[in-house]
Amino acid sequence: MRVTVNDQDRDLPEGATVADLIAALALPGTRVAVEVNRQLVRRADHAGHRLADKDRIEVVTLVGGG
Repeated sequence: MRVTVNDQDRDLPEGATVADLIAALALPGTRVAVEVNRQLVRRADHAGHRLADKDRIEVVTLVGGG
């Protein structure tokens, strides 16, 4: 299936979840915020939220410091 992640097309296997996407992007799952089709997906739901063809996904990494 093809999804759009931060305005770039990306192919993912059918049935991929938000957690699968985070792993494919090599991001730490605890320091990201994810929206699918403009709806925030809670971190607790990443493993169970299945993505669908043509989903629009925004992934934002959180940076701490001062």
